[in-house]
Amino acid sequence: MCGIVGYIGYRETQPILIEGLKKLEYRGYDSAGIAVHTGQKLEVTKSVGRLANLENRLTGEPLCGTVGIGHTRWATHGKPSDANSHPHTDNSLKFSVVHNGIIENYLELKEELVQEGHRFLSETDTEVISHLVAVEYEGDIVKAVQKAVRKMRGAFALGVLTEHEPDRLVAVRYASPLIIGVGEGEKFIASDIPAILEYTRDIYILEDGEMAVLTRDRVDLFTIEGNPIAKDVFHVNWDLMTAEKGGYDHFMLKEIHEQPKAYRDTMRGRISEDGRSVVLPEIKLTPEQLRGINRVHIVACGTAMHAGMVGKTVIESLARLPVETDVASEYRYRSPIITPETLVIVVSQSGETADTLAALREAKRCGAHVLAITNVVGSSVAREADDVIITLAGPEIAVASTKAYTSQLIAFYLLGLYMAQTLGTQEEARIAHILAAMDSLPDQVEKILAQSDTVKGIAEAISKHSNLFFIGRGIDYAVALEGSLKLKEISYIHSEAYAAGELKHGTLALIEEGVPVIALLTQEDLYEKTLSNIKEVKARGADVFGIANEGHEAEAAKSVDTLFSIPRTLPLLTPALSVVPLQLLSYYASLALGHDVDKPRNLAKSVTVE
Repeated sequence: MCGIVGYIGYRETQPILIEGLKKLEYRGYDSAGIAVHTGQKLEVTKSVGRLANLENRLTGEPLCGTVGIGHTRWATHGKPSDANSHPHTDNSLKFSVVHNGIIENYLELKEELVQEGHRFLSETDTEVISHLVAVEYEGDIVKAVQKAVRKMRGAFALGVLTEHEPDRLVAVRYASPLIIGVGEGEKFIASDIPAILEYTRDIYILEDGEMAVLTRDRVDLFTIEGNPIAKDVFHVNWDLMTAEKGGYDHFMLKEIHEQPKAYRDTMRGRISEDGRSVVLPEIKLTPEQLRGINRVHIVACGTAMHAGMVGKTVIESLARLPVETDVASEYRYRSPIITPETLVIVVSQSGETADTLAALREAKRCGAHVLAITNVVGSSVAREADDVIITLAGPEIAVASTKAYTSQLIAFYLLGLYMAQTLGTQEEARIAHILAAMDSLPDQVEKILAQSDTVKGIAEAISKHSNLFFIGRGIDYAVALEGSLKLKEISYIHSEAYAAGELKHGTLALIEEGVPVIALLTQEDLYEKTLSNIKEVKARGADVFGIANEGHEAEAAKSVDTLFSIPRTLPLLTPALSVVPLQLLSYYASLALGHDVDKPRNLAKSVTVE
């Protein structure tokens, strides 16, 4: 959510800022802008809408200079507009700021500044920062930023530039991600690695309460209080090409097709050579500590929460521990019962999700052991958790998560099996049996992907409707929730997911002639009951698209209008397969409606504000 890029060096900065912002488009935005010191003064150009609008403005009047900051904004305070776009300046136009996050006390600060004669041109909280820095400036931009930041409450990543000292660029992080890129004779700031990977692979990852002062030749790191700090350079070893579309029409389609590889990569090195046990050397939780755990909380948001719902079933089934799932934005506000005997598992694709981070910190404050499942090495969640399982899905660019979600499922399977073998709740033979079935999952996904055209036809029919329903029982219900969310995210079709057994408790009132219902019936012990639920909606005129296991085609086809069969696997593992046709369904429905699949409206890839 929002993106920052900054540069100081020997090259023209405008192209670097624009290209860097393009690499951050996946985060979601509704306006963009850049500020550049031209050698004589600080100049700002910004525009509502896509980056192309900003580029058009810069075509006729480019900003020439070798130091600058850029930003893509996702509206929080004030509607999308040119005036509300970043960068923001003070009244003298000599201080410019880009900001990710929220300043919670901005109204209080703004009122004080207005009383002192300051004029504000936007509705944003960010504009307050530029005025604060100007007020505090007494010849040293670093001290001015430090003083301004001490007055602010909230979450922020900042890039600050002043006309008075164009040879220095200041960056600050507090509860919103920010990295520093180190090149020869040039330095960078960015919200995420892809923005600067073309120029350098050496970065500093700022922690909360840290700031960096960049010149062309050096980076000085401090706490916000001004104390110098030492930090190791992190070398990025993945290829920029992994963030390209690779011949696919959209990143989402590419990432759907990358799932077999993501499964293999996430499992690789975590299963013993004989295939009979799970090996998680990254887990520091000792067997003695694990035996002392009496409850598990899984906390996440959105798609990650749906992975957590599958994880609940996995851990309860295998490790025989009670598991609660909680939406991260609600977790700390309901005074959850957290003790040192609680294992809290937080799940976040980016590792920077604000609500999930807050839940993690609350759990640690209460003495719980926190284990994170995330896709990003070096992210806040990864650094702050006691233990972390990195899902090796690779960079995920499309806003709608696919391979990151299914990699989270693989991580939960591995974790559940690891806990079971440590606690002795499952026999070795059953663990080996599940691992053997997991080994087949990548090839089974390939088989599903080969039938994409079948799903495409169904999606095109569904795209003509404005409402539909997903139903499933047991673990199928968790997958139904994810399928419904995917469809809403990128096609904007209203859909709801229900536990199929709940239909008769109210939802049947909404079923009428021609309403599409997507029904999952992959759980063998609930198969007959789910068929009964399907017949309930069919009796009221629903048009049912069923997803069933191979071997049930003949029987299931009698109860549904259209059937898609997935390869047979263990019931516990079916979510890793059954979700794939639902991902394709959402993709092709969005395509049929002419939407921007990779950048759905109003959404962002990484939600870094509460």
